Amino acid sequence: MSSTRNCPCKMSQLPQKSPLASPLSEDTTSRGDNLPMESFWLEVENIKQSSEAEQEECALADVKTQEEGEAEAEWLQDAGLSDLIGDHGSESDNALLSTLTKTQAAAVQRRLDTYSRSRRRKNKPPVRDVRDIFGVVGSGETGKEKEEPSPDLLLHNLRTANVQKQSQDYSCTVRNPGKEEVFNMDIAYSEQAAVLLKGSFLPESKRIKDGNVLTKFKIPKGRLGVTRIGDLSAQDMKKIPTLALIELTALCDVLGFELKRNKAAKLKTTEKRLFGVPLNTLLENDQKLLPNTKVPLLLQALLSCLEKRGLETEGILRVSGSQTRIKSLEQKLERDFYSGLFRWDEVHQNDVSGLLKRFIRELPAPLLTAEYLPAFAAVQNIPDLKQRLQALNLLILILPEPNRNTLKALLEFLSKVVSRENNNKMNLWNVSTVMAPNLFMHKGLPNKIPEGKEKQLAEGAADVVRMMIHYQDLLWTVSSFLVAQVRKLNESNSKRYQFCDKRLKNLLRKIHADKDKVEKNQAEPSKVVKVHASLLLKDSLEVHLNNATRVADVLRQFQKNLCQNGWNIVNTVNLLKCNNSMECTNLLLYEVGGNIGEHCLDPDTYLLDLYHINPHAEWIIKQNPSYPRMF
Repeated sequence: MSSTRNCPCKMSQLPQKSPLASPLSEDTTSRGDNLPMESFWLEVENIKQSSEAEQEECALADVKTQEEGEAEAEWLQDAGLSDLIGDHGSESDNALLSTLTKTQAAAVQRRLDTYSRSRRRKNKPPVRDVRDIFGVVGSGETGKEKEEPSPDLLLHNLRTANVQKQSQDYSCTVRNPGKEEVFNMDIAYSEQAAVLLKGSFLPESKRIKDGNVLTKFKIPKGRLGVTRIGDLSAQDMKKIPTLALIELTALCDVLGFELKRNKAAKLKTTEKRLFGVPLNTLLENDQKLLPNTKVPLLLQALLSCLEKRGLETEGILRVSGSQTRIKSLEQKLERDFYSGLFRWDEVHQNDVSGLLKRFIRELPAPLLTAEYLPAFAAVQNIPDLKQRLQALNLLILILPEPNRNTLKALLEFLSKVVSRENNNKMNLWNVSTVMAPNLFMHKGLPNKIPEGKEKQLAEGAADVVRMMIHYQDLLWTVSSFLVAQVRKLNESNSKRYQFCDKRLKNLLRKIHADKDKVEKNQAEPSKVVKVHASLLLKDSLEVHLNNATRVADVLRQFQKNLCQNGWNIVNTVNLLKCNNSMECTNLLLYEVGGNIGEHCLDPDTYLLDLYHINPHAEWIIKQNPSYPRMF
């Protein structure tokens, strides 16, 4: 855990452009792939000048250095495991613990061990051993586990290897430029890393300059399809951040990297309505005008204006507008935005891009959050690109929903800017270097850069932004192993078994595990189920499932019956557009109930496999929310 200090009121600790920071001063004979960083340092200067012109104070509360064990206690709290460190902890099963993998459990154990040592030094009762809760002692796998190298030894070996392999060049890592690689999301990332480590295999990587030949990754679709952020219900998505935090910690442990987190600092409230207002407050106000708003209306307006008139502008985002005009426009927006009197057509594109960057910088807390901004920055230290993306994927899932939605809207816009590179002269690296200071430097956090590390950290921050722009579709995917853990967590919470005798608990676990195996082996080769569409039809659709039946097949069958059989349709206005290809992209199939809250299914999901995993769920056809409402 990193501690923070009072920051200077004029952001004077932002790194200065120096000979160490200039790519022109570097010995170019050492390597021939220097990446231009002028835009980064120009943006830093613009931010500094803007702050100095306003003479604003940071209004940052004092943050004290954490005592030993405090960081671990906070981690356990955020991971949903605070009951493990209570003075009067319950012996009942912790549902979350029952879902963890071996590497995840080891990560929890390490934090508990550190916390226990700090408690013993303070003469407080020790906390429980997580292995007692997991019930692994005395199980049939104990002997096998003893034969494996200890986690601490594995971590020591990997740390040594990483120190030897780590490069000082933080341009994007690629292993097979221009080629497609598999990005496995079925197995926990930390488990994948542990397997590589045990096999003494460290992925070989090289760094290259050309962003157009970055490694392409493909997520293989298993029988249950792929789940994107937004496919799960809000209830289930609330479980994802804690699971992702535990997995990220386990991954960092295996890779030998410290997961750095800041302690959240409290900022003074502002009387403004738009700039310098917390995301949650902005959204609460916006939702009074437009219910279900997920991205601040001001940000939507800024991005919309730039998309209409700025994408073709040469140097958009890089070329700064007038600071005086931008400040004046901010005041006009504060006064006229919600009344609809602000004239966007009278604003120059470069001034709009300046307002966009100012909106991001003026948030009371960083868009990437004060707690996890150091973790995002530390991703650059992971040598292998795939493992960097795994860490970024988990960090995205940990972000609060308002931050995650706002970041996605920003990244989608930045991707559009890059797509017009031939006209606006802003390639992926240019956009990344301009946006990195606005995302990674914040007036409410210390920005002192270690001497001699300016260029390295600047390139690393820009590289993280580049990965988030280029791989955003992959990063906004919920890994299959996390969805499986959510299912298991829901099942555990619904059962609520409480037994005092640990031997009885372990016996029952074995019985249930054996029963599950038998049921899986005796799974029916076919099944008849009913699919509901209560908002569209009074009737339900009877579907015969076999090993080849996919969601897309059911939706096509549903549409065919609607068009040909004249079913009793509740509302026929713009219900379906039948065509020769029988496309049904305006309809989605949802899995509801059982061991999941609500899950929008991938069209390539095999339904018989899903039925065996969640036989108590209902399947409901709904309209795609991205299409205009039918009624």
